[in-house]
Amino acid sequence: MMTTPDQQPRKDTQAYVLTKSDIDNTPETKHVHQFNEHAIRHTVSLSDIVGLTKFGLHLVRVAAGDETTTHHYHEESDEFIYVLSGELSLRYGDEHYQLSAGDFVGFPAHGAAHSMRNDSDADATYLMGGSRPPIDITLYPEIKRKMYTIHGKKEYVDMEDLGEI
Repeated sequence: MMTTPDQQPRKDTQAYVLTKSDIDNTPETKHVHQFNEHAIRHTVSLSDIVGLTKFGLHLVRVAAGDETTTHHYHEESDEFIYVLSGELSLRYGDEHYQLSAGDFVGFPAHGAAHSMRNDSDADATYLMGGSRPPIDITLYPEIKRKMYTIHGKKEYVDMEDLGEI
């Protein structure tokens, strides 16, 4: 069930309940990062299924050897991950961390750039969540790029092409 900002939430509470069986039987969506062909996530967007619009929560699986994203941070959106299974190598700012089941990481807006990679020989799964502000800017410092998300529409610009007014 999806809602748009002008729709009212349904009063039928069953539409907001996902059982383990519902989740297990929901096909994953394969996401290849728009700026990194090695960043491949297999995702079930739990929040989208139940129509949440202000907050995103996704069940993510990353295969062995794959990355999760391009090193980045958001200017307006807080994010987090909670590792459910497997191991992930986290690069967070200038630091490196090895994550495993039960580990939690918060990525505040305007925080350090972050990215993960599955360096193990088994899949890793985690919950990824965050706020969904109507306008956000994502910075990719290593590729010198900014992506603007405005009411769901995404555009990007390379930093060298930005001009001052």
